[in-house]
Amino acid sequence: MNKTVVITGSSRGIGLGLATRFLEAGCRVVVSGSSSESTRRATDSLKRFGERVAGFAADVSTPEGVEALFVFAEHSFGCIDIWINNAGIAHRQLPAWQLGGDEIRRVLSTNIDGVVNGTLIPFRRMQNVGGGLILNMEGLGSDGFMLAGMTIYGTTKSAVTYFTRSLAKEASQSNVRVGTISPGMVVTEMLRATVTEDGEEAAKRRRFFNIMADDVETVSAFVCRKVLASTAASPRIAWLTRPRFIFKLLTAPFRRRDFFA
Repeated sequence: MNKTVVITGSSRGIGLGLATRFLEAGCRVVVSGSSSESTRRATDSLKRFGERVAGFAADVSTPEGVEALFVFAEHSFGCIDIWINNAGIAHRQLPAWQLGGDEIRRVLSTNIDGVVNGTLIPFRRMQNVGGGLILNMEGLGSDGFMLAGMTIYGTTKSAVTYFTRSLAKEASQSNVRVGTISPGMVVTEMLRATVTEDGEEAAKRRRFFNIMADDVETVSAFVCRKVLASTAASPRIAWLTRPRFIFKLLTAPFRRRDFFA
């Protein structure tokens, strides 16, 4: 599969998992984290793929950061076929009024500005070189689900979903396709951070996640396969569909998993 894929926020978690799967599928991949150190570590972990992987640290909350990442990817591999906006951060699990202004601004800037910049800048450039596919990562809040202490994060993911679907309508006659990835509940550092405290509420969430969540390897393999096969004008690639949700509930008594041991 001779495609070039850029993945923001790919120095760890689902982003790094996706980078690995695309490389295994024969693609060229640009890995990008928020710091040079995290990006270098991620790139080093993928060195078995040789010259098909490159790394570039970028602050996607700024237009300049996204522009620099795009130029680097072009210089490294030529035409960019797929751009995935996965970069996102969470905040401490607290009521919104207990969060500091700087913490809120960082989450809003990364999760909203990062997606807007990471969509519009590649969109304009892809239009001039024959098209491409841009995918934005959904998350908690995209479907209206609410989790106590995650209001700001959920708000950003709700905004990502609206922005992407509205832009896809505006771009329906364009040669650039815009869509979303909904990975469901993936066992990453971000998810584990929501159940670190003691108490019955945290214990309930751990039980729920052990039923509904999946590991990075499983979800990233599914998403990679669907992305590469997608021909839809505005793809929505979803792992935890309603049928899969119901199946997990029905089979929960027969499966024993503990992602938090």
